[in-house]
Amino acid sequence: MSATGCQGCHTPLDFDVSMAFQPIVDVESRTVYAYEALVRGTDGAGAASVLSRVNDQNRYAFDQRCRVRAVELAAALHMDAMLSINFMPNAVYEPHRCLQTTIAAARRTGFPVERIIFETVENERVPDPSYLKQIFATYHDEGFKTAIDDFGAGYAGLSLLADFQPDIVKIDMGLINNVAGDRARQTIVGALAAVGNLLGIDVIAEGVERKSDAVVLRHLGIRLMQGYLFAKPAFEALPEVDFDVLLPLADQARGAA
Repeated sequence: MSATGCQGCHTPLDFDVSMAFQPIVDVESRTVYAYEALVRGTDGAGAASVLSRVNDQNRYAFDQRCRVRAVELAAALHMDAMLSINFMPNAVYEPHRCLQTTIAAARRTGFPVERIIFETVENERVPDPSYLKQIFATYHDEGFKTAIDDFGAGYAGLSLLADFQPDIVKIDMGLINNVAGDRARQTIVGALAAVGNLLGIDVIAEGVERKSDAVVLRHLGIRLMQGYLFAKPAFEALPEVDFDVLLPLADQARGAA
């Protein structure tokens, strides 16, 4: 895709969207590292029903509207952590130009650009991988952070880390679920945490639902976690985090060492 190959750039979105927010917590400092903006219908309808209305003609308008709505809500809710916004690489016809509505929304609402993360899933096929690299580079140049979501569930695997150098990697919940009882998962997740540390990439474990898994993840060197164990997404609100469940993690992780 290129600046001359924009499909649907002038097609208006015939439905509106809103967002729910789920925290990503730092279990070491007991603070919220970021909130991920999760698309919802204006009536709170789930992501699946909203995404089912996205097509080639309205993908660009949908992607842009999600970005702006996430920033507007984050500012209105006085979010003091990072804001993570999902984006569709195939909706980006020219990286710099497609960032302008986000930058304008951030300036208009007073939300700091440097606190915005753009994340995309590993398993989204991009016809030209070099173009995704260009998108990431442009976002970095403009002061945004980048993340690869659902890492470990897609097509490219470790080559993504070498090719794109994201700021953040979110390990897919398929690897996280029952990590406490699976030696193979522990080995893989531990290796990913070590690679992230060596490359200066923050590693987030997503889909954490069990305290036992959180304890093992902390022992494996992961301090950033997201999942129902800490908080469920809240529609147009910042959910309260159950920090009490985090209290013993550091001590238990040391005891497991």
